[in-house]
Amino acid sequence: MPEDDIQHINFDELNKKAISQALITNIFTADPSAHVFNGKIYIYPSHDVDAGEAFDDLGSHFAMEDYHVISMDSPISDAKDNGIALHVSDVPWAEKQMWAPDANEKNGTYYLFFPAKDHDGIFRIGVAISDSPTGPFKAEPEAIKESFSIDPAVFKDEDGSYYMYFGGIWGGQLQRWQTGTFNASQPESPTAHLPNDDKPALCAKIAKLTSDLLQFIEAPKDVVITDENGKALLQGDNDRRFFEASWMHKYNNKYYFSYSTGDTHFICYAIADNPYGPFSYAGRILNPVIGWTSHHSIVEFNGDWYLFYHDSSLSKGVTHLRSIKVDKIDYDENGLIKTINPYNDLEVLL
Repeated sequence: MPEDDIQHINFDELNKKAISQALITNIFTADPSAHVFNGKIYIYPSHDVDAGEAFDDLGSHFAMEDYHVISMDSPISDAKDNGIALHVSDVPWAEKQMWAPDANEKNGTYYLFFPAKDHDGIFRIGVAISDSPTGPFKAEPEAIKESFSIDPAVFKDEDGSYYMYFGGIWGGQLQRWQTGTFNASQPESPTAHLPNDDKPALCAKIAKLTSDLLQFIEAPKDVVITDENGKALLQGDNDRRFFEASWMHKYNNKYYFSYSTGDTHFICYAIADNPYGPFSYAGRILNPVIGWTSHHSIVEFNGDWYLFYHDSSLSKGVTHLRSIKVDKIDYDENGLIKTINPYNDLEVLL
């Protein structure tokens, strides 16, 4: 939402009209990756802090240093902050910016997947391990080989295969990897190296993981999203093309890849018959929230489906101080997700 609009919002009224309230208020949290382990919900968010960094389109003001795990007995129960699960100082290869993580489980062991900038200022993706879903987690000494960019989301398929979806443009650096190596030119420009608007959009990446979940078993591949004519979405299709915040869930044997459009602030989704795609664009899940970013996850609990997301309503619109929320989602008879408006009658608040 534009800064000029945010300045005129009555946040007391906004929070009354919000369809859901912040799950955690003792700290700021964002980018919630939710999973159900042993009948309980565990959320793996970013931990927002005000580090005094200047706002820029590279995301320097998102200067997170650690991760907390949030747990809930159900989507309507109180949320518990379980404290620090991993700090950047405990990750040998990482220097700063512990951005949006994810987690998964295999044979009673829990794996935290996270991006951070290494000591050369390049985003890599690492893994940390624990015997508890709440941590603490112990980081592997090196990042995943050939990993890059941000926003890992690890999906376990019904055959026991695990796939990582990842990537993000602008500050997430995805556009700098088009040749297979990092392009360090024009370092202060978030939009340098993007394709022209009339070219196919940059794609999220997918890579199957090794059996120990510590490495890629294959070179990352493009997650192609197509339009109604079966053509790849174009870079200039800002309302539909991928920007960041990959997520994968499965519903009625179909694969639903969802993501943020970034600078247009929608959570959208596309559907395929297999985890690699191509994925056919299907619509919007969530309309814009207060704050610049939008990032989410989707999880089933006791037969119902829930969207975890964030906004900046508690911080009164401060972009890098966000709070995680949850709301129920519904599918129509064709398996399409009904679009959610995060606030009722937002226009009357402006």
